[in-house]
Amino acid sequence: MNQALLIIDVQQELVDGNSEEKSVLNKEALIENINLVIDEALKTDASIIFIRDKDVADGKGPGFQIHSDVNVPKTAITFDKSATNSFYGTPLMEFLKEKAIEHLVIMGCKTEHCIDTAVRTATVNHFDVTLVSDGHSTTDSPILSAVQIISHHNEILHGHYNVDNFSVVRTSQEGLFQPIHHHYR
Repeated sequence: MNQALLIIDVQQELVDGNSEEKSVLNKEALIENINLVIDEALKTDASIIFIRDKDVADGKGPGFQIHSDVNVPKTAITFDKSATNSFYGTPLMEFLKEKAIEHLVIMGCKTEHCIDTAVRTATVNHFDVTLVSDGHSTTDSPILSAVQIISHHNEILHGHYNVDNFSVVRTSQEGLFQPIHHHYR
Protein backbone atom coordinates (compact mmCIF):
# COMPACT_ATOMS: atom_id res chain seq x y z
CA MET A 1 0.00 0.00 0.00
CA ASN A 2 1.34 3.42 -0.94
CA GLN A 3 1.25 5.91 1.92
CA ALA A 4 2.08 9.54 2.58
CA LEU A 5 2.73 11.74 5.59
CA LEU A 6 1.04 15.11 5.17
CA ILE A 7 2.36 17.83 7.51
CA ILE A 8 0.29 20.99 7.30
CA ASP A 9 1.31 24.56 8.23
CA VAL A 10 4.06 23.73 10.72
CA GLN A 11 5.64 27.07 9.93
CA GLN A 12 7.93 29.06 12.20
CA GLU A 13 5.62 32.01 12.86
CA LEU A 14 2.44 29.96 13.13
CA VAL A 15 3.97 27.53 15.65
CA ASP A 16 5.91 30.11 17.68
CA GLY A 17 3.39 32.93 17.40
CA ASN A 18 4.07 36.60 16.80
CA SER A 19 3.05 39.98 18.22
CA GLU A 20 -0.62 39.29 17.34
CA GLU A 21 -0.93 35.50 17.82
CA LYS A 22 0.12 33.20 20.65
CA SER A 23 2.16 30.08 19.99
CA VAL A 24 0.26 26.84 19.49
CA LEU A 25 -0.38 24.62 22.50
CA ASN A 26 2.51 22.31 23.48
CA LYS A 27 4.65 23.36 20.53
CA GLU A 28 7.72 21.48 21.75
CA ALA A 29 5.81 18.18 22.02
CA LEU A 30 4.20 18.83 18.64
CA ILE A 31 7.59 19.24 16.94
CA GLU A 32 9.00 16.20 18.77
CA ASN A 33 6.07 14.06 17.61
CA ILE A 34 6.31 15.34 14.05
CA ASN A 35 10.01 14.42 13.95
CA LEU A 36 9.22 10.97 15.38
CA VAL A 37 6.63 10.32 12.67
CA ILE A 38 8.93 11.67 9.95
CA ASP A 39 11.50 9.07 11.01
CA GLU A 40 8.85 6.36 10.86
CA ALA A 41 7.73 7.55 7.40
CA LEU A 42 11.29 7.38 6.13
CA LYS A 43 11.63 3.79 7.35
CA THR A 44 8.49 2.76 5.48
CA ASP A 45 9.24 4.68 2.27
CA ALA A 46 6.11 6.79 2.69
CA SER A 47 6.07 10.03 0.74
CA ILE A 48 6.54 13.09 2.96
CA ILE A 49 4.68 16.24 2.01
CA PHE A 50 4.77 19.63 3.71
CA ILE A 51 2.09 22.24 3.12
CA ARG A 52 2.81 25.90 3.81
CA ASP A 53 0.11 28.56 4.13
CA LYS A 54 0.90 31.74 2.20
CA ASP A 55 -0.95 33.78 4.85
CA VAL A 56 1.69 32.94 7.46
CA ALA A 57 4.28 35.75 7.70
CA ASP A 58 2.82 37.22 4.51
CA GLY A 59 4.27 34.26 2.59
CA LYS A 60 7.91 35.28 2.97
CA GLY A 61 10.94 35.28 5.20
CA PRO A 62 11.93 32.96 8.04
CA GLY A 63 8.45 33.03 9.62
CA PHE A 64 6.95 31.47 6.47
CA GLN A 65 9.39 28.53 6.42
CA ILE A 66 8.87 25.09 7.96
CA HIS A 67 9.75 25.37 11.66
CA SER A 68 13.51 25.23 12.12
CA ASP A 69 13.24 22.38 14.68
CA VAL A 70 11.47 20.08 12.21
CA ASN A 71 13.80 17.58 10.55
CA VAL A 72 12.80 18.09 6.92
CA PRO A 73 14.15 15.21 4.81
CA LYS A 74 15.78 15.99 1.48
CA THR A 75 13.19 13.78 -0.20
CA ALA A 76 10.25 15.78 1.17
CA ILE A 77 8.03 17.75 -1.16
CA THR A 78 6.57 21.14 -0.26
CA PHE A 79 3.42 22.73 -1.66
CA ASP A 80 2.16 26.22 -0.85
CA LYS A 81 -1.53 26.98 -0.43
CA SER A 82 -3.68 30.07 -0.35
CA ALA A 83 -6.76 28.53 1.28
CA THR A 84 -7.64 26.58 4.41
CA ASN A 85 -7.94 23.44 2.29
CA SER A 86 -4.56 21.90 1.39
CA PHE A 87 -6.13 20.35 -1.71
CA TYR A 88 -7.54 23.60 -3.09
CA GLY A 89 -5.41 25.27 -5.75
CA THR A 90 -2.37 23.07 -5.05
CA PRO A 91 -0.86 20.09 -6.88
CA LEU A 92 -1.46 17.89 -3.81
CA MET A 93 -4.28 15.76 -5.24
CA GLU A 94 -2.45 15.25 -8.53
CA PHE A 95 0.69 14.19 -6.64
CA LEU A 96 -1.21 11.72 -4.44
CA LYS A 97 -2.99 10.17 -7.43
CA GLU A 98 0.24 9.95 -9.43
CA LYS A 99 1.90 8.09 -6.54
CA ALA A 100 -1.22 5.89 -6.08
CA ILE A 101 -1.41 6.89 -2.41
CA GLU A 102 -4.20 5.11 -0.50
CA HIS A 103 -3.43 6.10 3.10
CA LEU A 104 -2.59 9.55 4.47
CA VAL A 105 -1.13 10.23 7.91
CA ILE A 106 -1.98 13.84 8.81
CA MET A 107 -0.29 16.20 11.30
CA GLY A 108 0.12 19.94 11.73
CA CYS A 109 -1.73 23.16 12.51
CA LYS A 110 -4.32 24.50 13.20
CA THR A 111 -6.62 21.75 14.36
CA GLU A 112 -10.02 23.33 13.74
CA HIS A 113 -9.10 24.85 10.41
CA CYS A 114 -6.58 23.22 8.08
CA ILE A 115 -6.33 19.85 9.86
CA ASP A 116 -10.08 19.29 10.07
CA THR A 117 -10.52 20.35 6.44
CA ALA A 118 -7.71 18.08 5.19
CA VAL A 119 -9.07 15.01 7.00
CA ARG A 120 -12.59 15.51 5.65
CA THR A 121 -11.46 16.38 2.12
CA ALA A 122 -9.17 13.35 1.99
CA THR A 123 -11.91 10.89 2.97
CA VAL A 124 -14.28 12.36 0.37
CA ASN A 125 -11.56 11.86 -2.21
CA HIS A 126 -11.08 8.15 -1.50
CA PHE A 127 -8.16 8.20 0.94
CA ASP A 128 -8.08 6.45 4.29
CA VAL A 129 -6.71 8.86 6.88
CA THR A 130 -4.87 8.48 10.15
CA LEU A 131 -4.93 11.69 12.18
CA VAL A 132 -2.13 11.77 14.73
CA SER A 133 -3.85 12.70 18.01
CA ASP A 134 -0.71 14.21 19.54
CA GLY A 135 0.51 15.57 16.22
CA HIS A 136 -1.76 18.55 15.67
CA SER A 137 -2.26 21.75 17.63
CA THR A 138 -3.93 25.13 17.78
CA THR A 139 -4.44 28.17 19.99
CA ASP A 140 -7.32 29.12 22.26
CA SER A 141 -10.41 30.50 20.55
CA PRO A 142 -12.74 33.06 22.16
CA ILE A 143 -15.03 30.22 23.34
CA LEU A 144 -12.87 27.08 23.63
CA SER A 145 -9.40 26.37 24.93
CA ALA A 146 -6.84 24.77 22.63
CA VAL A 147 -7.06 21.61 24.75
CA GLN A 148 -10.84 21.47 24.19
CA ILE A 149 -10.50 22.07 20.45
CA ILE A 150 -7.89 19.33 20.04
CA SER A 151 -9.82 16.85 22.21
CA HIS A 152 -13.05 17.58 20.37
CA HIS A 153 -11.47 17.01 16.97
CA ASN A 154 -9.74 13.83 18.08
CA GLU A 155 -13.16 12.56 19.18
CA ILE A 156 -15.24 13.60 16.15
CA LEU A 157 -12.69 12.68 13.49
CA HIS A 158 -12.13 9.17 14.83
CA GLY A 159 -14.39 7.06 12.65
CA HIS A 160 -15.42 9.99 10.41
CA TYR A 161 -16.38 8.38 7.14
CA ASN A 162 -17.59 8.94 3.60
CA VAL A 163 -18.97 5.48 2.82
CA ASP A 164 -15.80 3.79 1.53
CA ASN A 165 -13.02 5.73 3.24
CA PHE A 166 -12.69 7.07 6.74
CA SER A 167 -10.36 8.46 9.37
CA VAL A 168 -8.99 6.97 12.55
CA VAL A 169 -7.16 8.83 15.30
CA ARG A 170 -4.00 7.29 16.77
CA THR A 171 -1.02 8.52 18.79
CA SER A 172 2.44 9.10 17.36
CA GLN A 173 3.60 5.92 19.15
CA GLU A 174 1.19 3.52 17.42
CA GLY A 175 2.89 2.35 14.23
CA LEU A 176 0.99 4.78 12.04
CA PHE A 177 2.21 3.32 8.75
CA GLN A 178 0.55 0.02 9.58
CA PRO A 179 -3.00 1.18 8.85
CA ILE A 180 -5.87 -0.35 10.82
CA HIS A 181 -8.78 0.86 8.65
CA HIS A 182 -9.57 -2.61 7.31
CA HIS A 183 -10.26 -3.86 10.84
CA TYR A 184 -13.27 -1.56 10.92
CA ARG A 185 -14.77 -2.21 7.47
